[in-house]
Amino acid sequence: MNVEDFDYELPDSAIAQEPLEPRDAARMLDATGGNVVHRSVSDLDQLVGAGDVVVVNDTKVLAARLHLRKVTGGAVEVLLLTQTAVPGQWEALVRPGRRVPEGTTLYLDGDPLVDVGEVLGDGRRLVSVSDQAIEAAGEIPLPPYIHSPVENPDRYQTVFARNATSVAAPTAGLHLTPDLLGRIEAAGAELVAVELQVGLGTFRPITAGRVEDHVMHTERYKVEPEVWAKVMAADRVLAVGTTVVRTLESAAATSNLSGVTDLFITSGYEWRVVDRLLTNFHVPKSSLLVLVQALIGDSWRDLYRTALSDGYRFLSFGDCMLVQADWPGGAERSSIETRHKP
Repeated sequence: MNVEDFDYELPDSAIAQEPLEPRDAARMLDATGGNVVHRSVSDLDQLVGAGDVVVVNDTKVLAARLHLRKVTGGAVEVLLLTQTAVPGQWEALVRPGRRVPEGTTLYLDGDPLVDVGEVLGDGRRLVSVSDQAIEAAGEIPLPPYIHSPVENPDRYQTVFARNATSVAAPTAGLHLTPDLLGRIEAAGAELVAVELQVGLGTFRPITAGRVEDHVMHTERYKVEPEVWAKVMAADRVLAVGTTVVRTLESAAATSNLSGVTDLFITSGYEWRVVDRLLTNFHVPKSSLLVLVQALIGDSWRDLYRTALSDGYRFLSFGDCMLVQADWPGGAERSSIETRHKP
């Protein structure tokens, strides 16, 4: 597949710069029936029922951006990416990296906070920093296309966020409210949570000419056994966001309920678990858009065209769509009989 097949014109005016209030006031393009219907996320409870399992990613965004200084006074930004197996050690982006040699200590208000270690490639470095330092100095990192701070940083967290392990939010989950979650359960659907630690790779466009040549980023995931049992027993699985898709499909593909995944879902993928997907509108030429195409086929273009012409808001703070595997031209819908069980 040519990466240009996943390009589309996204005007700056369509990129949402701030979230809506309330959360579930976001618009939702419903492509689960014969015709596309314009709804709001607050209608989601009307589209689920008994036999449905709705799966969210309960990861929390870490205060991963630190603005520090060298002993000489030079400003340095550290963006934590992934914690290593060594306590207090992280892979991080350090800018300007060329001016920060190995062994440099970085300071905040005269206090040493971060020790910069070896170069790992792709702009990454090993750094040492304590949890206390992150809590004291860290800021929530926003996507690069959000150009101003959010007035309330909690709006870049889901209402069900638990462990601070991610450097980006599972954005489809930002639309859900406690009231809506309660109504989803009252409608007869079961609500469960998994964890995928979202990395910055989720924002990176595909740079290879062919989609198949793209090297997928890795992320850690975890599914509790009792959650997996409910997913496997479901008549229909609704994934809230592409991070949930990668978690569930990775567990099914590897027979491991936890681990590190570099699963790249592309056209022709054999869907094992997910039937429906609630997802925001994604960056052109991104692996997330390739995933959506693998589920619903090239009809994604018609849906994106409809959303843009009707004034939907795009990307992390934007609106969303609800799609399913048997949408015309998409993948075949899975079922409890064909769902793969580790």
